[in-house]
Amino acid sequence: MKKINQIITFVLLAAISSCDSLDTDYQKFLDGKELVYPGVVSNLSYHAGRERTALLWSPSSDPTVSRYVIYWNNQRDSLTVEAGSHDPSDTVETIIPNLKEYVYSFTIFSYDQKGNRSIPHDINNVKVYGELYESNLLNRPYDPTNPYVVNTDGSVTLNFATPDTINIDTQVKYTNTSDVIVEEDLDALTSSVQLDNYKSGTTVLYRSSYIPIEDAIDTFLVSSYDTFPQIYTYVKLDKSLFSPLALPYDVSPYESGTSISKLWDGSEGPQGYPNIFHSDGNSALPHHFTFDLGKTYGHLSHIEITGRNCCHNPDDLEVWGIADITNAETTVPGNDPSWKSNSIAKGWTLLKEVIRTDDGSAKMKFDLDSNPPPVRYIRIRVKHVVSGDSNYSNLSELTFWNRE
Repeated sequence: MKKINQIITFVLLAAISSCDSLDTDYQKFLDGKELVYPGVVSNLSYHAGRERTALLWSPSSDPTVSRYVIYWNNQRDSLTVEAGSHDPSDTVETIIPNLKEYVYSFTIFSYDQKGNRSIPHDINNVKVYGELYESNLLNRPYDPTNPYVVNTDGSVTLNFATPDTINIDTQVKYTNTSDVIVEEDLDALTSSVQLDNYKSGTTVLYRSSYIPIEDAIDTFLVSSYDTFPQIYTYVKLDKSLFSPLALPYDVSPYESGTSISKLWDGSEGPQGYPNIFHSDGNSALPHHFTFDLGKTYGHLSHIEITGRNCCHNPDDLEVWGIADITNAETTVPGNDPSWKSNSIAKGWTLLKEVIRTDDGSAKMKFDLDSNPPPVRYIRIRVKHVVSGDSNYSNLSELTFWNRE
């Protein structure tokens, strides 16, 4: 028993001696100093940019923290940010400039005045954007089914399709009627933009801007403008240039006060006798009359027809056009079965056959041939009137538009 007690005593003394040795070694390893870790940042995030990025974090509540050091590129690059707040509800934001278009990892350490450093806080997959990203951007598409509308006040409305979710806006450049370049902005939530006083026939350009991801700090433009589809406006012909013609087989007026010049006197709405064109009774239907528009038009687009306020209004008529009247006289009357082929042989083009199902009196607008030849002279051939009369036809007003 005495020997056992001696052994136990020896083991206990050895253990105590060993612990003393470890404590001493630990103190030597720390050089007698206590390890201190300043408070770490939280809520680390980023906003993307062009060859730069913005890092954001909530500051440490540790009042000893005096600065933050951000490292990247395997800690070969760094940036120091002074600690201005210790309120975790605040947000620290700093820009990391001069970066290449790449994906980065950043590490942030907190430091106190004595140089003690916190544990690291990392953020990975930070995307930095540049020319490569921008070169792949496309302008917002226009609405292919209805790219534009020409308004009655002379303005033009451009229609665009739904943009990408990261589209910011689209800049539209056009020339107004004063030859001034005007810029309009179309934001991503709007599908159309109005061009006031658009100068017909001029080019419209557009270019869109984007952000790479939500909350990005920089906006990227498509590298170049696109050209909007050709915009055509429709201009009323100047009726003061119109004048009557009297070609062979043209119908004559009922009397001098009801000549075809009544058709461009500017009257509005169905008119009564004698403020109308009224044919005589000597030319059976179909019959025709001819007049000069005063100059050649490259793209007659519409005709508006207003009948008389009572009777003999055409419900079936043809609109023919030609640029040069030389040798254009038809050699048969309008009611001859060969008249149409004779007219075509003489160079006339059928621009429209107008068929109405009403009483023919109301003002009504009709599209002409979508691809007409140049036209200066118009021939109206009346084939049938609402009253069913075989000789008489009446009209109040004719109006034409040219596409420009």
